[in-house]
Formats: sequence, structure tokens, C-alpha cells
Amino acid sequence: MPDTPPEFSESADSDAVAEDNEFDSLRGILADGVVGAAGGLVGTAMMTVVFLIAQSVGAFELTDFAILMELLGLSEVVPPVLFGFLLFLGGGMVPWPLLFASLKAYLPGESSPVSGAFFGAAMWSGFVLAFYTGQTGLSLVLYGILTLVAHVVYGIGLGAVFDYFETRPDSIV
Repeated sequence: MPDTPPEFSESADSDAVAEDNEFDSLRGILADGVVGAAGGLVGTAMMTVVFLIAQSVGAFELTDFAILMELLGLSEVVPPVLFGFLLFLGGGMVPWPLLFASLKAYLPGESSPVSGAFFGAAMWSGFVLAFYTGQTGLSLVLYGILTLVAHVVYGIGLGAVFDYFETRPDSIV
């Protein structure tokens, strides 16, 4: 072929094409979802440790997760604290990792854990208002600081899992 531009040449790398198709396959999409859920689970577990520390100093109560069941009108039907926390865990494992994956390229930071820290700090702005239960004085200051730390830790954990799977040679994330 005379004067064929390089982007249209027939010598396209078949491995690169196959690799691109793998991202669009059901297997690739499910693998990405599993990575996101694993990252959300790790991040939420790390966040829960900070919440337990906040509870020990009187800045946060784990019973505040019952608010989620009250919003759904299920606090009389199921144990509200347990199911509220499970709903919170589900949110940390599904929608937030999906949002992080879609925004990661636009977040500051050169690595996924650093970008995750910024993502967690942004998420905190909604949490701090939604779960505020009337703290005042030092308790309010500790509530603000410790819940911010919890969300930054969540983002770091989420980003660390994404980073781990992005650097593995056999991963498709």
C-alpha cells in the first residue's frame, strides 16, 4: 500500500487489539468489579478501626449507623445498627469504588493511594453532615478530625488495592 499512514497500516499489533477487547469483555468487567469491591472492603475495614477509636474518645457512636435504617423506614423491622452498618459497607464496596475508578485520572496525586486520600476527603464532606448527632465543644472537634481521618484512610486503602492490581502483570484492571 503506497503512502498508508501508520495508524491505518495492516501491521497492527494483534496483542494490543486482543488486550483492548479483554477490557470490554464480561470477564474484564467482572474482574474490575471484584477489584473495586475488594478495595471498598479493605477501605471500609480500615475506616471502621478509626470509627472505633472515635467511639472510644466519645466523638462518634457506631449506633449512628441506625440513621440509615430510619431513613429507609426499616428500624422497626431489622436490627438497625447492624443493618445500617451493612448498608454503609455495601456503599463502601459498590458505588464509591466505581466513582473512584471513574474519577481517578482527574484526582490529584501520582499514585492511586494518594488519589484515594483526596477522594476520601471529598466524600467526608457529605458524611460529616449526614452523621452529625449534636456533638459540641471538644467532641465536635474530635468528630470532625477523626471522621476526616477515617475517610482519608478509606481512600488510601481503596487506592492501595487498585494500585496493587494495576501493577500486576496478569491483571486486566
